[in-house]
Amino acid sequence: MKLKFVILTALLFGVLHFAQAQQSNLTHKDSLNHTLNQYYKLNLKVFQQNSTLKDIDNIFDLFTDDFTYVHPKYGGVYTREDLYNGYKRNQENGGYDGSVIDINIENIIYGLNAITVSKRFITKENGKMVEGDEQMALFEFKNGKIFMIKEYW
Repeated sequence: MKLKFVILTALLFGVLHFAQAQQSNLTHKDSLNHTLNQYYKLNLKVFQQNSTLKDIDNIFDLFTDDFTYVHPKYGGVYTREDLYNGYKRNQENGGYDGSVIDINIENIIYGLNAITVSKRFITKENGKMVEGDEQMALFEFKNGKIFMIKEYW
């Protein structure tokens, strides 16, 4: 009788541990996905003609203090401050004119504190919707915030 109780108890703890591990993985993945979706949603808002400095600030709330943006094709490594100033400059110069109307995420690969994304910008050109080239980006996370973005396009 004691042996059955021990086996049953061990089995129950094993099942509970497995269920908890599965829930933790889903929670981690869901958390990363939520932050990623917020990032793209907020960027889409900034790309509009009537965006404000507060809209840019909202994006940067998603970043760690030691955030880095890496884009080898367009200048290399940018600090958080460099990127912020670039957003402000683009906004002040009218670079955000509403031509980007959507961001289509085509594929996501999840890793430990990282997500790789395949996406396309959807723009409005001469009254028509145009799907841009496929682009790849790697997002790394630390303490629930975006630590680094590396663009591969």
